[in-house]
Amino acid sequence: MTESEVKNEIKVSEKAAKQILKIMAENNVTTVSGLRVGVKGGGCSGLSYSMGFEPEPRDGDTIIDENGVRLFIDGKSLFYLTGTELDFSDGLNGRGFVFNNPNAVKTCGCGSSFGV
Repeated sequence: MTESEVKNEIKVSEKAAKQILKIMAENNVTTVSGLRVGVKGGGCSGLSYSMGFEPEPRDGDTIIDENGVRLFIDGKSLFYLTGTELDFSDGLNGRGFVFNNPNAVKTCGCGSSFGV
């Protein structure tokens, strides 16, 4: 899959991008060049999402620039995240980042764990 094909498969909503940039500004994060988004084993549904700022990509990462935010995604995580939109919710049900993942066949109530 080429980077342009991947870019069309993983989205960062404008609302999520604004929140990510706001967090970076509030914490004087200047040495970061991207947000690592990934999937790891665990959680009540089998897999859970992970996010964290990093100064540079790792070997083999796919790099996606979307709405002013640069994402770093390893190959294993990309398999589970293709088609996903990273969004931000500040509604009545809670405040936080939301992964709208079409690959998830089951999720748990916390919204950070899923199964495929």
